[in-house]
Amino acid sequence: MILSPTLLPLVATALAAGAYGLAALWPARAFPDGDAPRTHRPDQAWWLLAFGWLAHAVAIVSEAFDWSAPVAVARFGFAPALSVTLWLVLGIYAWERLQLDSPLIRRSLAVLAALTVVLALLYPGQDQPAIEHGLAPLHWVLGIASYGLFGAALLHAVMWRLAERRLRDKTVGASRKPPGIPLLKLESLTLRFVLAGFIVLTLTLVLGSLFAHPWRWDHKTLFSIMSWAVFAVLLAGRYWLGWRGKTAIGWLYAGSALLLLAYVGSRFVLEVLLHRPTLTT
Repeated sequence: MILSPTLLPLVATALAAGAYGLAALWPARAFPDGDAPRTHRPDQAWWLLAFGWLAHAVAIVSEAFDWSAPVAVARFGFAPALSVTLWLVLGIYAWERLQLDSPLIRRSLAVLAALTVVLALLYPGQDQPAIEHGLAPLHWVLGIASYGLFGAALLHAVMWRLAERRLRDKTVGASRKPPGIPLLKLESLTLRFVLAGFIVLTLTLVLGSLFAHPWRWDHKTLFSIMSWAVFAVLLAGRYWLGWRGKTAIGWLYAGSALLLLAYVGSRFVLEVLLHRPTLTT
């Protein structure tokens, strides 16, 4: 039986949230030495995450249009932006198989993904007007991609901090290696995702400026430029001053918070608190 377009988002959301919830509750496998091996078969939690991720993708696509209108029109908002961001981060997480090294990260991401996919169903956003500029879709895609890349950077930053704490833990013997990805690799991956996100965010701002007439210094624009400046300082400090550890991660947290406020924060206030129509620009 083929589900109707109006019922598909509900079913896909329920399946995704259920799979994510089970993945979050699934017990971690125990190993004789207390550490997971570098390579091994994915366990049931992995398959639950994979199923939830696929159902999440169906929910995102099916919720991107308002099927109740005479002609289906695209819609978007703060909740779908969060949902897509978590979906992208989970994809990167699964690709690198970080979930096999850290049950805490796996459970945290599963819970966040379940919350965002349900939130997107409750707040699907608002219908967007007809596209007036040919570069607008690319601008939107790059904006969401930047969220995903910085989200991946935050994920690796958390793993980076956990690895640092394990190295400093006095209970870890000299002959025992801390589990997970090596510290230097995590540091390198974190900064690479920051650099990629910065490049994509730069392109997003440039494209947005090309068809934003007249230019508006609204909250989204202001917070976006502020986050861009923070990430620029982080990258400059990293490559010229050698920033590492808490300093680099602190700047990453600050830039990510500003970026979150730029679109998700401003759209949440307009859509949920003020009930005002918004445009995805």
